[in-house]
Amino acid sequence: MEHGYTYEGTLAAAQRVNWRIEDIIGGDKRLDFDKPFMPESLARVGELDFLTPSEARVMNQIRGHNYLYLFGAVEEFILPFVMDHARLQLHGEDTRIRALLQFAAEEAKHIHLFKQFRTAFTDGFGIECPVIGPAREIARQILAHHPLGVALTILHIEWMTQRHWSESIHDDGELDPQFKSLLKHHWMEEAQHAKLDTLMIEALAAACTPDEIAAGVGDYAKIGAFLDGGLAQQVEFDVDSFERAAGRRLASRERERMVESQRQAMRWTFLGSGMTHPKFLDSLGQIAPAARVEVEKMAPQFC
Repeated sequence: MEHGYTYEGTLAAAQRVNWRIEDIIGGDKRLDFDKPFMPESLARVGELDFLTPSEARVMNQIRGHNYLYLFGAVEEFILPFVMDHARLQLHGEDTRIRALLQFAAEEAKHIHLFKQFRTAFTDGFGIECPVIGPAREIARQILAHHPLGVALTILHIEWMTQRHWSESIHDDGELDPQFKSLLKHHWMEEAQHAKLDTLMIEALAAACTPDEIAAGVGDYAKIGAFLDGGLAQQVEFDVDSFERAAGRRLASRERERMVESQRQAMRWTFLGSGMTHPKFLDSLGQIAPAARVEVEKMAPQFC
């Protein structure tokens, strides 16, 4: 695959952008609950015309809460997966093992960051918002699949992260600067992870038979369906959280509209935006051209 990614290059870039948790959260670095957290292209609360502006902001912030929680949850399976892959490289090229260990260390840091965010969010928001999980059970379910399927899921997530920042978050001046800073620092390191994921998939696919590749691609689809079910449950939790935070019960039709709208918004955020990313599709097409065609046909329902 002609992408120009190398372990040396990703390691050097990772060392340049490395940051510390204490420099971006805590102390006077507080969330501003007078501002939205998520760009409208991901939150999609503007179409809910029965919400007041303050209610729309509340729902937007609830979406920001689940956004970072879910990133932390998926990194609970990315971390052990990368560690297992790195273990197989212990007697290989030094730069490769260093890059993979750097990758794992950054994922562990992100998990810690998002746990601190959730505490800060709950303290400032005033109520605790339920989430799916626990994260370790989500990880256990995903890691039970074929390694290539897991790696494809990780690549999907990494390119999804890049797309969110570049297309939706970077130029949005309305967002809370503190929340945006967390997303920026996360993106800075995930930019290198997407390249390492690409290299991992190449290595895994090279060691697979055609039947194993088919099994891996099939498991990518199964993991996607599993995550889709979790997103549906998270939407129900989020609507319940909204009613508690806003201090009012939605009418039956309003709740139906909110669930429907947020269900599709979550599907685009976590599924459609990754499975339609050109670089994800390029990697998939290199190892399974027919699978790329199928994913492209399936994608519109998640957009």
